[in-house]
Amino acid sequence: MARVLSLSCCLALLTLGGCASLSGPACPAGQEPMRTAQLFFGRNIGDKPGVSEADFRAFVDQELTPRFPEGLTVLDGGGQWKGDENRMIREASKVVVLVLPLKGDSGGKLDEARRAYVRKFHQDSVMLVTQPACVAF
Repeated sequence: MARVLSLSCCLALLTLGGCASLSGPACPAGQEPMRTAQLFFGRNIGDKPGVSEADFRAFVDQELTPRFPEGLTVLDGGGQWKGDENRMIREASKVVVLVLPLKGDSGGKLDEARRAYVRKFHQDSVMLVTQPACVAF
């Protein structure tokens, strides 16, 4: 019986801990809990550079800005990974950083934007990283 009670208590604590994390991190005074998202857009088409600055700017204007009108930051980057043939692949990239509310359909909008880029520029994928954050403006 003690073991069942102990397991029940552990499950209750895990459940409560999960609920606490849904409200975001505990933030310092003057900051509010939100989320950040980073999207990593490769600029090669096939094995060659292909997405120009103008192409990417148009993508931001047509696909990202309408979905995230509150604002975003675009950074230049460079990535590398081992490809299918176990050889190093390097390519220029763009990293887009977004600050998002805890609630709402940001996930759906992020997925739509990723799919749009994959289709438009013949990409394998667009990497997405999200995390809780404390934010002040």
